[in-house]
Amino acid sequence: MKMDWSLGHYEHTAAQLHPAAEVAVEYAAPEPGERLVDVGCGTGNAALIAAGRGARVSGVDPAPRLLEVARRQAAGVDATFVEGEASALPLDDSSADVLLSVFGVIFAPDAAAAAAEMARVASPSGRMVLTAWIPQGAISEVARASREAVALALGGPAGPPPFAWHEADALGGLLAPYGFELELSEHELAFSAASVDDYIAGEFDNHPLWLAGRALLDPRGETEALRERAREILTAANEDPGGFRVTSRYVVALAQRSSRP
Repeated sequence: MKMDWSLGHYEHTAAQLHPAAEVAVEYAAPEPGERLVDVGCGTGNAALIAAGRGARVSGVDPAPRLLEVARRQAAGVDATFVEGEASALPLDDSSADVLLSVFGVIFAPDAAAAAAEMARVASPSGRMVLTAWIPQGAISEVARASREAVALALGGPAGPPPFAWHEADALGGLLAPYGFELELSEHELAFSAASVDDYIAGEFDNHPLWLAGRALLDPRGETEALRERAREILTAANEDPGGFRVTSRYVVALAQRSSRP
């Protein structure tokens, strides 16, 4: 089933991820006038930061509603937003100096196809920067619990794990055939709220993945069991006794085409 990222209110999540978008743009270091493509741009976090630095930005995302949000925020900067998938970018060959993806391309159903498309669009001296979660910690554990609950509701196994975008060997192997050399650095992002229950409510009521899961679980009366499991995981991991905070780890991957003949 194709994921509809227009569901809910992804703006809630985008605000949480904004610090990571700032980090990714720093690594991308777009120069004024450089052509930058933000793959899976969502509401435009990274695209608008890059455009503010003078880059000529194109944002690509499969969710029309999120693209409209990005366009409304793009007044006064050189940024356009178009509908498209990571595995079929609506862009010309060698049309980007920089390709950027902040927790976007990692959701592509076909990692190899997405990598091939990004490589096609990159210029001969182009570079890529993407962020990917390290699948450890409380937020990742809650996401696994959700996937397992949805798989059970569908009557099948949870399926294989997603492509390991966070691993140097896996990602390097994906990009090496296109002439890219890879560097990874590790970072942290804290998620916070007034309480564990406030955080859970924000996710269950706003995030497209959670809403898609609830569409299956609610009619079966199974959403509350997942909510309780999430509460257990997050309470055990809470770093702020007076509220709620958990820290997730992620990598920033910088891939540049080799200058070797």
